[in-house]
Amino acid sequence: MATTFGTWRQLLHWGPLLALFVIGAISTLAINSILMYWPPMQSLGGLIHMAVFLNWNVLTLYNFFTAMWGGPGFIPAGWKPSAKDCKFLQVCKVCEGYKGPRSHHCRKCERCVMKMDHHCPWINTCVGHRNHARFIYFLFFAIVGCIHAFIVLALCMYRALNRSYYMFYHRGSPLIHMTVYTFLGSMFAAGLAAGVVIAVGVLLFIQLKAVFKNQTGIESWIVEKAERLDDEEPFVYPYDLGWAKNMAQVLRLNGRPLGDGFWWPVIDGCTQFTLTIEQRSQKEEKKLRAVKYTIVEAYSGAFLPVTRGCRALCNIPISDEPRIPLQKGDEVVVTRWRKHWLYGEKMCKAKGKVQPRGWFLRRCAVELVSNDCNFPKITSKKQM
Repeated sequence: MATTFGTWRQLLHWGPLLALFVIGAISTLAINSILMYWPPMQSLGGLIHMAVFLNWNVLTLYNFFTAMWGGPGFIPAGWKPSAKDCKFLQVCKVCEGYKGPRSHHCRKCERCVMKMDHHCPWINTCVGHRNHARFIYFLFFAIVGCIHAFIVLALCMYRALNRSYYMFYHRGSPLIHMTVYTFLGSMFAAGLAAGVVIAVGVLLFIQLKAVFKNQTGIESWIVEKAERLDDEEPFVYPYDLGWAKNMAQVLRLNGRPLGDGFWWPVIDGCTQFTLTIEQRSQKEEKKLRAVKYTIVEAYSGAFLPVTRGCRALCNIPISDEPRIPLQKGDEVVVTRWRKHWLYGEKMCKAKGKVQPRGWFLRRCAVELVSNDCNFPKITSKKQM
C-alpha cells in the first residue's frame, strides 16, 4: 500500500472501484431521467437543474479523489523528536521511529498516520489529519447528490408507470418512456441512492461528532477506557478546545486543516503528551494481563476456517484485523479472548523482527502454566 499511495494504482482496490461504480450508476440513470423529464436544452430551468445535479457529482468526485490521493499525512519513517520529548512518545518498530502525539501505525498503509481516525476501504487509505475535511465533504456531497437523484428517479418511474394518464390528461407535460431494462435499472439506482443516504448519513454523523469533540475514533476508545479505570486522578482529554475551535481546526473552506500534524493546541493543565502517556499506561496494563499460549494444532490463517467446525465459523471476529498463520510449537502472547477465537502476538526468536499480531482459533492453542511474558511492570503513569 505504501508504494501505491498517491498514484493511479491506489484505485485498484475493491473499495474505490465499488464507490466509483455506485456513483457512476446513480449518476448515469439519474441524468437519463433528467433528460426525459426536464430537458436542459428546452428551458432555462432545465439547464439550471442539470447544472445543479452535475455540480453535486463534480464536488463528490473532487473531494473523493482529493481525500484519497492527498492522504492523511504520514509521520516520516525514522522520525525522532528532541531528546527531552523521546521519553514520552511511543516507538514504532515497523517505521523504526517515534510516533508523534495522536499518531498511530496503520497495518494497511504500513505507515504511522497523523491523527489517525480509521482506515477507510472506500478511499483505500486512512482518514487522518490532512484529509479529514475532504473526506467529510465527500460524504456530505454524496448524500446531497443521492437525495437529488432519488427524487428525480422516483418521479420519473412514477410518470413512466402512469404514462397513459399523463398522455391524455396532461398533454403539455413531458412524457416519460422507459423500457423494462431502463425501469429496472432506475429501480436499482434509486435503491442504491437510498442506501447511500442512510449508510453514509450515519458515517457522516459519526465523523461530525468526532470533529465536534476533536476526538478521533481511536482516541474515543482510549478515553472510554480511561474513564472506566479506577485511577488516582480523573483523566482529562487534552484536545477538546470547545466545539467552535474544534470545528475550525478541521472544517475549513480550502480543506486544509490547521497545524502541522505533529504538535497540537491543548487545554490548560495538560501537555502534548497527556493522551500518549495514558495510552502507554493502558498498553502496559494490557501486557500485564497477557497470557502465553502454545500452539498444538497448525492454523493456516484462513479468514473463514470451513474445516474447523461450525461454531468457529459462525463466530468469526467481525473485524478487519488480520489472522496469523501458526505452526505447531509456536508461542503466542494473548491479550484478547473470545469463546472460539484468541487475539495475540506471535513470539519470534529473531531479535529486531516485527512480531505478527492477529486472530487465531482457540482450539489450536493451550495456555502455558508459566505465564512469563517478560513485560516490564509499570506502577504509575508518572514513571513514564
